[in-house]
Amino acid sequence: MKSFIVFCVLIYQAIINSVFAQDVYEQALLLKSNLEHGKNSYKLCAACHLDNGAGKKNGSFPVIAAQHKSVIIKQLKDIQYKHRDSPTMYPFSDAKTIGGVQAIADVAAYIESLPDLGNNGLGSGERLVQGKALYLNNCTGCHGLDGQGDAQLTFPRIKSQHYEYLLRQLKWMRDGYRANSNPDMLDLIKNMSDLELSDLADYVSRL
Repeated sequence: MKSFIVFCVLIYQAIINSVFAQDVYEQALLLKSNLEHGKNSYKLCAACHLDNGAGKKNGSFPVIAAQHKSVIIKQLKDIQYKHRDSPTMYPFSDAKTIGGVQAIADVAAYIESLPDLGNNGLGSGERLVQGKALYLNNCTGCHGLDGQGDAQLTFPRIKSQHYEYLLRQLKWMRDGYRANSNPDMLDLIKNMSDLELSDLADYVSRL
């Protein structure tokens, strides 16, 4: 009986967290952003993602410059409410650190305003024909031919992203380690081999 009560409490907490998380996302999207405030908040992010938002070519930290505001808000919200496993980001996505909903809207807008430098880490380039075929057949419906994604539908911009980061995320999605993965995307990559994911990531890194 006790274990059943604990189970019910956990389910209730998960539902409440989900509702609160959606509220944070929707509120942040509606707020008018202040870029100066966002620039100030971004100082927390720059230690890992660098001042220009370029991350690191080894894929340890992704390119976030020019990413859609809606995508940044969603990912911060998912990390904050543990819908995406990212221990490194937990302290920085916490409301006590970054601030409330307005601060999230501000920093997301500032990140979106950063220019795409196009100096990202690439794969070997040995199987780009295969990678291109995989991309055109599976990815363009959401991410577009040029990898720009769709801000309105919260499909991320993957153009100019590091190869190593792309490959790691693809593997984590396929293998079930990334909880906030898009179900439609999972259906497309769930049967891809490591080699195919590498081909795909290599092609995408060159968009």
